Amino acid sequence: MDSARKVPTIDDLDALPSGVKGEIIEGVLYTMTRPRGAHQRVMRFVAGRVGDPFDDGRGGPGGWWILPEPGIELANTPEISPDLAGWRRERLSTLPEDEPIRVVPDWVCEILSPSTRRHDLLIKKPYYARVGVSHHWIVDRDARTVTEYRLESGRWLELGVFGDDREARMEPFDAVPIDVASFWG
Repeated sequence: MDSARKVPTIDDLDALPSGVKGEIIEGVLYTMTRPRGAHQRVMRFVAGRVGDPFDDGRGGPGGWWILPEPGIELANTPEISPDLAGWRRERLSTLPEDEPIRVVPDWVCEILSPSTRRHDLLIKKPYYARVGVSHHWIVDRDARTVTEYRLESGRWLELGVFGDDREARMEPFDAVPIDVASFWG
């Protein structure tokens, strides 16, 4: 990195115009338009199907924090915000009140949109592997699929692709079947 180049900060994110979302990953500021209604709706469905049994413990084992667009701060990355992220409560016993989460998630989920597809696949997916996120889902709204990955020896191992499945068992939430078909509204 050019030493004359200013390293982006949270202040740079705060200064972004309305309708623009940003992340600073490994010292680089990335910007994109904020996700629109269809993206947010799929995110809500995924969060509910996973959050009810695993965060709230309704119909499942509980034991997780499942959060939409959490502010996560990791080494050399003062702001990354997956569409959804989850932490086992044994690793993150309480959620910080007034500061970012500084623990690598156990699971992340990115929902591909026209404005985020390249960023999610080319920047964030390899970054999540480098920092040690153990499970990653990629939801492709256009294809109506969810691809499930597990980190093995620093690389993503594809475990399965789901679309119209009503009782998918997807890691790390395979204790309870998930109605993937309902993600598409």
